[in-house]
Amino acid sequence: ITGPGNSPSRARIFACRPATDAEARPCATKILSTLARRAYRGYMTDADTNRLLSFYQAERDKGGDFDAGIESALTYLLVSPQFLFRIERDPEGARAGSAYRVTDLELASRLSFFLWSSVPDDELLAVAAQNRLQSPAVLEQQVRRMLADERARTLASNFVGQWLFLRNVRALVPDPDVFPNFDHNLRAAFQRETELLFENVVLENRPVTELLTANYTFVNERLAKHYEIPNVYGSRFRKVELSGDSIRGGILGHGSILTVTSYGNRTNPVRRGKWIMENILGAAPPPPPPNVPPLMEVDDGKVRTMRERMAAHRVNPACAGCHNILDPIGLSMENFDPIGRWRDSYKGGTPIDSAGTLPDGTAFKGFTGLKQALLKRPDSFASTLTEKLLIYATGRGLEYHDAPTVRGIVRQARENDYRFSSLIAGVVNSAAFKMRRAQ
Repeated sequence: ITGPGNSPSRARIFACRPATDAEARPCATKILSTLARRAYRGYMTDADTNRLLSFYQAERDKGGDFDAGIESALTYLLVSPQFLFRIERDPEGARAGSAYRVTDLELASRLSFFLWSSVPDDELLAVAAQNRLQSPAVLEQQVRRMLADERARTLASNFVGQWLFLRNVRALVPDPDVFPNFDHNLRAAFQRETELLFENVVLENRPVTELLTANYTFVNERLAKHYEIPNVYGSRFRKVELSGDSIRGGILGHGSILTVTSYGNRTNPVRRGKWIMENILGAAPPPPPPNVPPLMEVDDGKVRTMRERMAAHRVNPACAGCHNILDPIGLSMENFDPIGRWRDSYKGGTPIDSAGTLPDGTAFKGFTGLKQALLKRPDSFASTLTEKLLIYATGRGLEYHDAPTVRGIVRQARENDYRFSSLIAGVVNSAAFKMRRAQ
């Protein structure tokens, strides 16, 4: 076989093939105008097409064939600022600081990059070009269509990677002397399990609380062996039902989260407590003061338990304020070792005390008690997830004036059992998503 051959990507580019020289220019115009419409997300003018055609013609004038001319124009298109940057221009005459609705085409780009991390497809662009996307019914229909599309899986890799610090899994290197069996396959399985759970909630439009309560998970043989789940073989991930008392239901029992919130050779209750405060309860503590002393592992020749080390650390008044909140939450997860395996005692045989309390004073016992205490406040978790989605969707941090928007989205989602699409619909219909301020 000679030449470039054929492929789905080439077929998508070459919408026509000229049979004669007279057909070459019209065919190139058709191809490049279509590509420009997609690449520039609907903002395509005759001048844009003519600029691309000039690159096509210059290559043909040098003796290049039709494909080489299209390649030259495509090279320019891929480095064009209109493609590389999402530019939203203020309307003419807009007063500085005034708020206004973005155009339908701008809204289509915001929506597409939010849900798909990519450019709008032809259907979304067509609706936006007709100025119908601002209609609540049309917008809702497009959101549901896009969430049901396979491209919505990118929320798991991009949004979840940002929200749950899942991107940090790739850099995990537990101490090989302490955990000699930890390898790349297990590290990759940790990440994939959490992504698949989120994908399932998105594509099946499940309640977001299922991220904490799921009675199932996704494992392959390597991960199942680590979790001591029987009868799972092969490298393919599959959904497995869990028993009612399983510790693996929901993200809090995932090896990804438990390892990301640990050190390489020991658990880190502070980091685990901070992670729950920030990502589940939505109440991030302040940063630690400088020159924090390390935990004392041995006192008078006696090896301290983690709880004893943390108690000694809290004697310092500068540390006590935050640690009185963080430590009880993190210590309730102490039954999980630094790579997420369950244990009932420390290496020396000392039993693990996993009693804990939430910041409001609610006491509970161990990991199961922690989950039950968190689930008594579904609004709190839904609010945190809404805030994270709004940050991800708008590309900015939240301000005090965003609080009523978040409360309204959660209130509306509560009526629909906190289903994922309800949160997305609330974000997409919010003023923060559909409007901007003039510079």
